[in-house]
Amino acid sequence: MENKLLRATHHGVLKLAGTDLSADVLEDGTRVISRNAIFRAFRRTKRGRALSESRMPNMPSFIDAKNLKPYISSDLMGGLKHIEYLTKKGKPITGYKAEIIPLLCDVYLKAREEKALTKSQERIATVSEILVRSLSKVGIVALVDEATGYQDVRNKDELQKLLALYVRKEFLPWTKRFPDTFYQELFRLKGWTYNPVGGRKTQLVGKITNALIYDKLPKGVLAELKRVTPKNEKGNYVKKLHQSLTEDIGNPHLEKHLASVTTLMKVSANWGNFNRLFVRAFGGQQQLDFPEDIKDTGA
Repeated sequence: MENKLLRATHHGVLKLAGTDLSADVLEDGTRVISRNAIFRAFRRTKRGRALSESRMPNMPSFIDAKNLKPYISSDLMGGLKHIEYLTKKGKPITGYKAEIIPLLCDVYLKAREEKALTKSQERIATVSEILVRSLSKVGIVALVDEATGYQDVRNKDELQKLLALYVRKEFLPWTKRFPDTFYQELFRLKGWTYNPVGGRKTQLVGKITNALIYDKLPKGVLAELKRVTPKNEKGNYVKKLHQSLTEDIGNPHLEKHLASVTTLMKVSANWGNFNRLFVRAFGGQQQLDFPEDIKDTGA
């Protein structure tokens, strides 16, 4: 039974060192440069093998010269197996993993350093140097993703993987995660009276807590926590946000960051002083003054 050819899900034109290269992303996420594009990248024309040429058998013709053999790395050797696939329109085509382009460049540049190139190969080494400089700004995989539009899918997938590390599907039993000292220091810095017995957290305190703690978890985690946490008919959360954090990654990250913020609070004389220390430690621009909406939500 023949193996089913993978189909390209995304296609684009990769502009590299002044040359347009056909690029695809396959169903399994493999980034591919077409065989013809490889030749164009190195300013070469496809050719047959003359009997007089000194060539390595079973190697792609763009890298089969025997004098290049000592410079072919194991990584490149593994990528030289051609890939047959279908274009988005269903046409069968041959290509190679996009990652081989910088590896091919290394072959010619290393051979040039050791003066092992033929005169005709010197020109390819010059092209390789131009390609390497182009690729130094951003990796070949990122370039292919941008050219094909696959970056949008990639970013979404990577976000989902990240959220899976931080946010659980089931709620953990309630455990006290925010120590009293965090709120004591927060109220002190804001000049509020702290009531440790029977005191209920206000909506404003919740906003500040989100800004200082939850917002400093990886991007997207707070939004996901809010999405999965149910609310009552009044719009108030019926579970604590941290009850959806994973035990092995989410909660340890929160607790470590919470301890750091509490320490900064303890050494700060006032809210403004704390704000400057917070920005210096964690970056961004922390909002100094929140709207004084202190409606008690019981959150």
